[in-house]
Amino acid sequence: MTSPMSRARRLAGTLYAYAFLTDLVLLYPVYALLFADTGLSVGQISSLFVIWSLASIALEVPSGAWADATSRRRMLCLAPLCSAAGFALWILTPSYPAFAVGFVLWGAGGALASGATEALVFDELDRLGVADRYARVIGRARTAGTVGVLGSIVLAGPVLGFGGYPAVGAASVAACLLACAAAVGFPEHRRTVVSAPVGGGAGTTAGSTVTHAGAPPAGDEDELGWWQGLRAGIAEARGDRSVRRAVLLVAGVGAVWGALDEYTPLLARDTGVALTTVPLLLLVLTVGQIIGGLLAPAGERLGNRGYALLLVGSAVALAVGALAGHPAAFGLLAVAFCGLQLASVLAEARLQNRIVGPGRATVTSLAGMGTDLTVIGVYAGYGLVATVAGNPVAFAVAAVPYLVIAVVLAGGDRRRRVPGGRPLVGDSLQPGSSSR
Repeated sequence: MTSPMSRARRLAGTLYAYAFLTDLVLLYPVYALLFADTGLSVGQISSLFVIWSLASIALEVPSGAWADATSRRRMLCLAPLCSAAGFALWILTPSYPAFAVGFVLWGAGGALASGATEALVFDELDRLGVADRYARVIGRARTAGTVGVLGSIVLAGPVLGFGGYPAVGAASVAACLLACAAAVGFPEHRRTVVSAPVGGGAGTTAGSTVTHAGAPPAGDEDELGWWQGLRAGIAEARGDRSVRRAVLLVAGVGAVWGALDEYTPLLARDTGVALTTVPLLLLVLTVGQIIGGLLAPAGERLGNRGYALLLVGSAVALAVGALAGHPAAFGLLAVAFCGLQLASVLAEARLQNRIVGPGRATVTSLAGMGTDLTVIGVYAGYGLVATVAGNPVAFAVAAVPYLVIAVVLAGGDRRRRVPGGRPLVGDSLQPGSSSR
Protein backbone atom coordinates (compact mmCIF):
# COMPACT_ATOMS: atom_id res chain seq x y z
CA MET A 1 0.00 0.00 0.00
CA THR A 2 1.34 3.42 -0.97
CA SER A 3 2.34 5.52 2.01
CA PRO A 4 0.70 8.91 2.65
CA MET A 5 4.01 10.67 2.03
CA SER A 6 4.37 8.99 -1.37
CA ARG A 7 0.86 10.05 -2.33
CA ALA A 8 1.61 13.57 -1.12
CA ARG A 9 4.71 13.67 -3.31
CA ARG A 10 2.68 12.44 -6.28
CA LEU A 11 0.12 15.17 -5.67
CA ALA A 12 2.89 17.76 -5.45
CA GLY A 13 4.49 16.52 -8.68
CA THR A 14 1.18 16.81 -10.50
CA LEU A 15 0.71 20.34 -9.16
CA TYR A 16 4.22 21.40 -10.25
CA ALA A 17 3.66 20.08 -13.76
CA TYR A 18 0.28 21.79 -13.94
CA ALA A 19 1.68 25.13 -12.73
CA PHE A 20 4.60 24.96 -15.15
CA LEU A 21 2.48 24.12 -18.19
CA THR A 22 -0.20 26.66 -17.31
CA ASP A 23 2.39 29.43 -17.43
CA LEU A 24 4.36 28.09 -20.38
CA VAL A 25 2.38 30.36 -22.71
CA LEU A 26 4.60 31.69 -25.49
CA LEU A 27 2.07 34.43 -26.21
CA TYR A 28 2.88 36.07 -22.84
CA PRO A 29 5.87 38.11 -24.06
CA VAL A 30 4.42 39.01 -27.47
CA TYR A 31 0.64 39.35 -27.24
CA ALA A 32 0.87 43.14 -26.94
CA LEU A 33 2.90 43.11 -30.17
CA LEU A 34 0.25 40.96 -31.81
CA PHE A 35 -2.42 43.49 -30.88
CA ALA A 36 -0.34 46.42 -32.13
CA ASP A 37 0.55 44.67 -35.39
CA THR A 38 -3.13 43.96 -35.94
CA GLY A 39 -3.70 47.72 -35.89
CA LEU A 40 -5.00 48.32 -32.37
CA SER A 41 -4.27 51.62 -30.67
CA VAL A 42 -2.80 51.93 -27.19
CA GLY A 43 -6.24 52.88 -25.91
CA GLN A 44 -7.81 49.78 -27.42
CA ILE A 45 -5.07 47.59 -25.96
CA SER A 46 -5.62 49.14 -22.52
CA SER A 47 -9.36 48.49 -22.82
CA LEU A 48 -8.59 44.82 -23.45
CA PHE A 49 -6.69 44.67 -20.16
CA VAL A 50 -9.71 46.16 -18.41
CA ILE A 51 -11.97 43.52 -20.01
CA TRP A 52 -9.56 40.83 -18.82
CA SER A 53 -9.60 42.13 -15.25
CA LEU A 54 -13.37 42.55 -15.12
CA ALA A 55 -13.96 39.03 -16.45
CA SER A 56 -11.65 37.59 -13.80
CA ILE A 57 -13.32 39.54 -11.01
CA ALA A 58 -16.87 38.71 -12.12
CA LEU A 59 -16.20 34.97 -12.41
CA GLU A 60 -13.85 34.50 -9.45
CA VAL A 61 -16.28 33.78 -6.61
CA PRO A 62 -19.00 31.96 -8.62
CA SER A 63 -16.38 29.59 -10.01
CA GLY A 64 -15.07 28.94 -6.49
CA ALA A 65 -18.56 28.01 -5.33
CA TRP A 66 -18.93 25.77 -8.38
CA ALA A 67 -15.68 24.02 -7.45
CA ASP A 68 -16.98 23.43 -3.92
CA ALA A 69 -20.31 22.10 -5.22
CA THR A 70 -18.96 19.78 -7.92
CA SER A 71 -15.41 18.66 -8.68
CA ARG A 72 -12.31 20.78 -8.18
CA ARG A 73 -10.31 18.47 -10.45
CA ARG A 74 -12.87 19.06 -13.21
CA MET A 75 -12.43 22.80 -12.79
CA LEU A 76 -8.67 22.45 -13.13
CA CYS A 77 -9.17 20.49 -16.35
CA LEU A 78 -11.57 23.08 -17.79
CA ALA A 79 -9.42 26.10 -16.89
CA PRO A 80 -6.61 25.58 -19.45
CA LEU A 81 -9.17 24.59 -22.09
CA CYS A 82 -10.80 28.02 -21.75
CA SER A 83 -7.42 29.70 -22.12
CA ALA A 84 -6.57 27.52 -25.12
CA ALA A 85 -9.82 28.49 -26.83
CA GLY A 86 -9.04 32.17 -26.29
CA PHE A 87 -5.51 31.86 -27.69
CA ALA A 88 -6.76 29.93 -30.72
CA LEU A 89 -9.32 32.64 -31.38
CA TRP A 90 -6.60 35.31 -31.32
CA ILE A 91 -4.57 33.52 -33.97
CA LEU A 92 -7.40 32.35 -36.22
CA THR A 93 -9.31 35.66 -36.36
CA PRO A 94 -7.06 38.47 -35.13
CA SER A 95 -9.32 41.46 -34.50
CA TYR A 96 -10.49 43.57 -31.57
CA PRO A 97 -13.69 41.52 -30.97
CA ALA A 98 -11.69 38.28 -31.08
CA PHE A 99 -9.10 39.65 -28.69
CA ALA A 100 -11.85 40.80 -26.31
CA VAL A 101 -13.57 37.39 -26.32
CA GLY A 102 -10.18 35.73 -25.92
CA PHE A 103 -9.46 37.77 -22.82
CA VAL A 104 -12.85 36.84 -21.37
CA LEU A 105 -12.00 33.17 -21.95
CA TRP A 106 -8.54 33.64 -20.46
CA GLY A 107 -10.07 35.40 -17.45
CA ALA A 108 -12.56 32.55 -17.10
CA GLY A 109 -9.72 30.04 -17.16
CA GLY A 110 -7.89 31.88 -14.41
CA ALA A 111 -11.06 32.14 -12.32
CA LEU A 112 -11.83 28.42 -12.68
CA ALA A 113 -8.38 27.46 -11.38
CA SER A 114 -8.23 30.13 -8.67
CA GLY A 115 -9.57 28.79 -5.41
CA ALA A 116 -10.06 25.29 -6.77
CA THR A 117 -6.30 24.66 -6.90
CA GLU A 118 -5.57 25.72 -3.33
CA ALA A 119 -8.67 24.01 -1.97
CA LEU A 120 -7.94 20.69 -3.68
CA VAL A 121 -4.29 20.65 -2.64
CA PHE A 122 -4.98 21.57 0.99
CA ASP A 123 -7.83 19.09 1.42
CA GLU A 124 -5.84 16.26 -0.16
CA LEU A 125 -2.79 16.98 2.00
CA ASP A 126 -5.05 17.24 5.05
CA ARG A 127 -6.63 13.88 4.21
CA LEU A 128 -3.15 12.35 4.09
CA GLY A 129 -2.26 13.91 7.44
CA VAL A 130 0.42 16.24 6.02
CA ALA A 131 -1.40 19.58 5.84
CA ASP A 132 1.71 21.13 7.39
CA ARG A 133 3.40 20.70 3.99
CA TYR A 134 0.94 23.01 2.25
CA ALA A 135 3.11 26.16 2.27
CA ARG A 136 6.10 24.15 1.02
CA VAL A 137 4.07 22.65 -1.85
CA ILE A 138 2.38 25.90 -2.87
CA GLY A 139 5.68 27.79 -2.69
CA ARG A 140 7.32 25.30 -5.03
CA ALA A 141 4.30 25.43 -7.32
CA ARG A 142 4.76 29.21 -7.55
CA THR A 143 8.38 28.56 -8.47
CA ALA A 144 7.33 26.07 -11.15
CA GLY A 145 4.97 28.66 -12.62
CA THR A 146 7.72 31.28 -12.65
CA VAL A 147 10.03 28.84 -14.43
CA GLY A 148 7.24 28.32 -16.97
CA VAL A 149 7.11 32.08 -17.58
CA LEU A 150 10.88 32.11 -18.03
CA GLY A 151 10.56 29.29 -20.52
CA SER A 152 7.96 31.22 -22.49
CA ILE A 153 10.24 34.27 -22.62
CA VAL A 154 13.19 32.20 -23.82
CA LEU A 155 11.22 30.25 -26.44
CA ALA A 156 8.94 33.00 -27.75
CA GLY A 157 11.65 34.70 -29.84
CA PRO A 158 12.89 31.63 -31.74
CA VAL A 159 9.37 30.28 -32.29
CA LEU A 160 8.17 33.70 -33.48
CA GLY A 161 11.09 33.88 -35.91
CA PHE A 162 10.35 30.36 -37.17
CA GLY A 163 6.60 30.54 -37.74
CA GLY A 164 5.34 33.98 -36.72
CA TYR A 165 2.34 34.56 -34.48
CA PRO A 166 0.52 31.37 -35.66
CA ALA A 167 3.41 29.23 -34.39
CA VAL A 168 3.53 31.07 -31.05
CA GLY A 169 -0.24 30.71 -30.70
CA ALA A 170 -0.14 27.00 -31.56
CA ALA A 171 2.58 26.41 -28.97
CA SER A 172 0.50 28.25 -26.37
CA VAL A 173 -2.57 26.15 -27.15
CA ALA A 174 -0.45 22.98 -26.94
CA ALA A 175 0.86 23.97 -23.49
CA CYS A 176 -2.72 24.49 -22.28
CA LEU A 177 -3.80 21.11 -23.60
CA LEU A 178 -0.87 19.47 -21.81
CA ALA A 179 -1.89 21.30 -18.62
CA CYS A 180 -5.38 19.84 -18.99
CA ALA A 181 -3.86 16.37 -19.36
CA ALA A 182 -1.77 16.96 -16.24
CA ALA A 183 -4.87 18.02 -14.28
CA VAL A 184 -6.46 14.64 -14.93
CA GLY A 185 -3.81 13.18 -12.63
CA PHE A 186 -4.94 15.16 -9.60
CA PRO A 187 -6.43 12.98 -6.86
CA GLU A 188 -9.75 14.10 -5.45
CA HIS A 189 -11.71 12.67 -2.57
CA ARG A 190 -14.98 14.49 -2.17
CA ARG A 191 -16.44 15.17 1.27
CA THR A 192 -19.88 14.22 2.41
CA VAL A 193 -21.65 17.43 3.40
CA VAL A 194 -24.21 17.34 6.20
CA SER A 195 -26.25 20.43 6.99
CA ALA A 196 -26.05 21.44 10.61
CA PRO A 197 -29.21 22.68 12.29
CA VAL A 198 -29.65 26.39 12.71
CA GLY A 199 -28.12 27.43 16.01
CA GLY A 200 -26.00 24.26 16.05
CA GLY A 201 -23.94 22.98 18.91
CA ALA A 202 -20.76 24.33 20.36
CA GLY A 203 -18.20 25.33 17.78
CA THR A 204 -20.76 25.32 14.98
CA THR A 205 -21.91 28.54 13.38
CA ALA A 206 -25.66 28.85 13.01
CA GLY A 207 -26.77 27.66 9.62
CA SER A 208 -23.33 26.25 8.81
CA THR A 209 -22.40 22.84 7.45
CA VAL A 210 -20.14 20.07 8.65
CA THR A 211 -17.95 18.02 6.33
CA HIS A 212 -16.81 14.46 6.81
CA ALA A 213 -13.84 13.12 4.89
CA GLY A 214 -14.42 10.30 2.48
CA ALA A 215 -16.07 9.69 -0.85
CA PRO A 216 -19.79 10.42 -0.87
CA PRO A 217 -22.37 7.87 -1.86
CA ALA A 218 -22.95 7.50 -5.58
CA GLY A 219 -25.14 10.21 -6.98
CA ASP A 220 -24.76 12.33 -3.85
CA GLU A 221 -21.64 14.32 -4.77
CA ASP A 222 -23.32 17.70 -4.49
CA GLU A 223 -25.39 17.62 -1.33
CA LEU A 224 -24.60 21.21 -0.52
CA GLY A 225 -25.44 22.74 -3.89
CA TRP A 226 -23.90 25.71 -5.68
CA TRP A 227 -26.01 28.41 -4.06
CA GLN A 228 -25.75 26.92 -0.58
CA GLY A 229 -22.00 26.49 -1.05
CA LEU A 230 -21.64 30.10 -2.15
CA ARG A 231 -23.57 31.30 0.90
CA ALA A 232 -21.57 29.02 3.22
CA GLY A 233 -18.24 30.33 1.90
CA ILE A 234 -19.29 33.97 2.12
CA ALA A 235 -20.76 33.41 5.60
CA GLU A 236 -17.51 31.90 6.86
CA ALA A 237 -15.45 34.76 5.41
CA ARG A 238 -17.77 37.33 6.97
CA GLY A 239 -18.58 35.63 10.26
CA ASP A 240 -15.20 34.24 11.31
CA ARG A 241 -12.81 37.04 12.25
CA SER A 242 -9.67 34.95 11.75
CA VAL A 243 -10.78 33.91 8.26
CA ARG A 244 -11.80 37.46 7.37
CA ARG A 245 -8.44 38.83 8.45
CA ALA A 246 -6.62 36.11 6.53
CA VAL A 247 -8.60 36.96 3.36
CA LEU A 248 -7.66 40.64 3.74
CA LEU A 249 -4.03 39.71 4.36
CA VAL A 250 -3.86 37.68 1.14
CA ALA A 251 -5.32 40.56 -0.85
CA GLY A 252 -3.20 43.24 0.79
CA VAL A 253 0.12 41.43 0.51
CA GLY A 254 -0.28 39.93 -2.95
CA ALA A 255 -1.89 42.78 -4.85
CA VAL A 256 0.66 45.58 -4.49
CA TRP A 257 3.82 43.83 -5.59
CA GLY A 258 1.84 41.82 -8.13
CA ALA A 259 0.74 45.07 -9.76
CA LEU A 260 4.24 46.58 -9.53
CA ASP A 261 5.59 43.65 -11.51
CA GLU A 262 3.91 45.10 -14.61
CA TYR A 263 5.90 48.32 -14.25
CA THR A 264 9.36 46.86 -13.62
CA PRO A 265 10.42 47.26 -17.30
CA LEU A 266 9.74 51.00 -17.02
CA LEU A 267 11.76 51.21 -13.80
CA ALA A 268 14.61 49.29 -15.43
CA ARG A 269 14.63 51.63 -18.43
CA ASP A 270 14.74 54.64 -16.10
CA THR A 271 18.11 53.46 -14.77
CA GLY A 272 19.63 54.42 -18.11
CA VAL A 273 20.55 50.94 -19.35
CA ALA A 274 20.20 49.93 -22.98
CA LEU A 275 16.89 48.38 -23.96
CA THR A 276 18.66 45.07 -24.57
CA THR A 277 19.75 45.07 -20.91
CA VAL A 278 16.24 45.50 -19.52
CA PRO A 279 15.39 41.77 -19.78
CA LEU A 280 18.52 40.91 -17.80
CA LEU A 281 17.45 43.18 -14.95
CA LEU A 282 13.99 41.60 -15.01
CA LEU A 283 15.65 38.20 -14.87
CA VAL A 284 17.26 39.23 -11.56
CA LEU A 285 13.80 39.97 -10.15
CA THR A 286 12.50 36.63 -11.40
CA VAL A 287 15.31 34.81 -9.60
CA GLY A 288 14.27 36.63 -6.42
CA GLN A 289 10.70 35.41 -6.84
CA ILE A 290 11.90 31.84 -7.37
CA ILE A 291 13.97 31.93 -4.18
CA GLY A 292 11.05 33.40 -2.26
CA GLY A 293 8.83 30.49 -3.24
CA LEU A 294 11.47 27.96 -2.23
CA LEU A 295 11.91 29.58 1.20
CA ALA A 296 8.33 28.77 2.23
CA PRO A 297 9.28 25.86 4.56
CA ALA A 298 11.59 28.14 6.55
CA GLY A 299 9.03 30.94 6.55
CA GLU A 300 6.41 28.72 8.18
CA ARG A 301 8.22 29.13 11.48
CA LEU A 302 7.48 32.86 11.52
CA GLY A 303 4.93 34.18 13.97
CA ASN A 304 3.08 37.45 13.48
CA ARG A 305 6.03 39.53 14.64
CA GLY A 306 8.48 37.71 12.38
CA TYR A 307 6.06 38.04 9.48
CA ALA A 308 5.77 41.78 10.17
CA LEU A 309 9.56 42.10 10.10
CA LEU A 310 9.60 40.27 6.76
CA LEU A 311 7.18 42.84 5.36
CA VAL A 312 9.18 45.76 6.76
CA GLY A 313 12.45 44.47 5.33
CA SER A 314 10.85 43.85 1.94
CA ALA A 315 9.25 47.30 1.91
CA VAL A 316 12.54 49.03 2.76
CA ALA A 317 14.41 47.06 0.08
CA LEU A 318 11.68 47.92 -2.44
CA ALA A 319 11.77 51.65 -1.72
CA VAL A 320 15.57 52.00 -1.49
CA GLY A 321 16.14 49.86 -4.58
CA ALA A 322 13.68 51.88 -6.63
CA LEU A 323 14.90 55.30 -5.49
CA ALA A 324 18.58 54.43 -6.07
CA GLY A 325 18.08 54.74 -9.81
CA HIS A 326 21.03 52.43 -10.55
CA PRO A 327 21.00 49.05 -12.32
CA ALA A 328 22.88 47.43 -9.42
CA ALA A 329 19.99 48.40 -7.12
CA PHE A 330 17.88 45.77 -8.87
CA GLY A 331 19.62 43.40 -6.48
CA LEU A 332 17.74 45.12 -3.65
CA LEU A 333 14.51 44.92 -5.65
CA ALA A 334 15.14 41.19 -6.10
CA VAL A 335 15.43 40.89 -2.31
CA ALA A 336 12.12 42.74 -1.98
CA PHE A 337 10.40 40.51 -4.51
CA CYS A 338 11.85 37.45 -2.77
CA GLY A 339 10.43 38.57 0.58
CA LEU A 340 7.05 39.53 -0.87
CA GLN A 341 6.72 36.26 -2.76
CA LEU A 342 7.42 34.43 0.50
CA ALA A 343 4.95 36.66 2.35
CA SER A 344 2.26 35.93 -0.24
CA VAL A 345 2.73 32.17 0.02
CA LEU A 346 2.60 32.32 3.82
CA ALA A 347 -0.54 34.47 3.73
CA GLU A 348 -2.24 31.92 1.49
CA ALA A 349 -1.18 29.10 3.81
CA ARG A 350 -2.53 31.04 6.79
CA LEU A 351 -5.89 31.38 5.04
CA GLN A 352 -6.14 27.67 4.22
CA ASN A 353 -5.29 26.76 7.81
CA ARG A 354 -8.19 28.85 9.10
CA ILE A 355 -10.94 27.61 6.79
CA VAL A 356 -13.00 24.82 8.37
CA GLY A 357 -16.27 24.92 6.41
CA PRO A 358 -17.16 23.20 3.12
CA GLY A 359 -16.68 26.39 1.05
CA ARG A 360 -12.88 26.31 0.94
CA ALA A 361 -12.65 27.16 -2.77
CA THR A 362 -15.28 29.88 -2.36
CA VAL A 363 -13.41 31.56 0.49
CA THR A 364 -10.14 31.29 -1.42
CA SER A 365 -11.81 32.83 -4.46
CA LEU A 366 -13.03 35.71 -2.30
CA ALA A 367 -9.39 36.38 -1.45
CA GLY A 368 -8.57 36.21 -5.15
CA MET A 369 -11.32 38.67 -5.99
CA GLY A 370 -10.10 41.00 -3.25
CA THR A 371 -6.61 40.79 -4.75
CA ASP A 372 -7.90 41.61 -8.24
CA LEU A 373 -9.87 44.60 -6.99
CA THR A 374 -6.89 45.88 -5.02
CA VAL A 375 -4.65 45.46 -8.07
CA ILE A 376 -6.94 47.77 -10.05
CA GLY A 377 -6.65 50.35 -7.28
CA VAL A 378 -2.85 50.01 -7.32
CA TYR A 379 -2.82 50.50 -11.09
CA ALA A 380 -4.79 53.73 -10.72
CA GLY A 381 -2.66 55.01 -7.83
CA TYR A 382 0.58 54.11 -9.56
CA GLY A 383 -0.45 55.89 -12.74
CA LEU A 384 -1.25 59.05 -10.78
CA VAL A 385 1.97 59.08 -8.72
CA ALA A 386 4.22 58.07 -11.62
CA THR A 387 2.77 60.80 -13.84
CA VAL A 388 3.53 63.44 -11.22
CA ALA A 389 6.78 62.17 -9.68
CA GLY A 390 8.13 59.34 -11.85
CA ASN A 391 8.41 55.56 -11.60
CA PRO A 392 10.98 55.36 -8.75
CA VAL A 393 8.82 57.47 -6.45
CA ALA A 394 5.73 55.47 -7.38
CA PHE A 395 7.54 52.25 -6.39
CA ALA A 396 8.61 53.80 -3.09
CA VAL A 397 5.08 54.97 -2.32
CA ALA A 398 3.79 51.47 -3.09
CA ALA A 399 5.99 50.13 -0.28
CA VAL A 400 4.04 52.12 2.33
CA PRO A 401 1.03 49.72 2.53
CA TYR A 402 3.39 46.93 3.62
CA LEU A 403 4.60 49.05 6.51
CA VAL A 404 0.99 49.66 7.53
CA ILE A 405 0.19 45.94 7.40
CA ALA A 406 3.31 45.19 9.44
CA VAL A 407 2.30 47.68 12.13
CA VAL A 408 -1.21 46.19 12.32
CA LEU A 409 0.15 42.65 12.64
CA ALA A 410 2.76 43.57 15.24
CA GLY A 411 0.20 45.56 17.23
CA GLY A 412 -2.25 42.67 17.17
CA ASP A 413 0.49 40.30 18.28
CA ARG A 414 1.25 42.48 21.33
CA ARG A 415 -2.42 42.72 22.27
CA ARG A 416 -2.81 38.94 22.18
CA ARG A 417 0.09 38.19 24.53
CA VAL A 418 -0.73 36.98 27.99
CA PRO A 419 0.99 38.62 31.03
CA GLY A 420 3.80 36.04 30.94
CA GLY A 421 4.73 37.14 27.42
CA ARG A 422 3.68 33.92 25.68
CA PRO A 423 1.56 34.43 22.52
CA LEU A 424 -1.93 33.02 22.65
CA VAL A 425 -2.76 30.05 20.42
CA GLY A 426 -4.06 31.06 17.01
CA ASP A 427 -1.75 33.97 16.17
CA SER A 428 1.03 31.93 14.61
CA LEU A 429 1.46 31.38 10.91
CA GLN A 430 2.07 27.73 11.69
CA PRO A 431 -0.31 25.16 10.17
CA GLY A 432 -3.16 24.04 12.29
CA SER A 433 -3.59 27.22 14.29
CA SER A 434 -6.93 28.95 14.28
CA SER A 435 -8.47 31.58 16.49
CA ARG A 436 -12.20 31.24 16.60
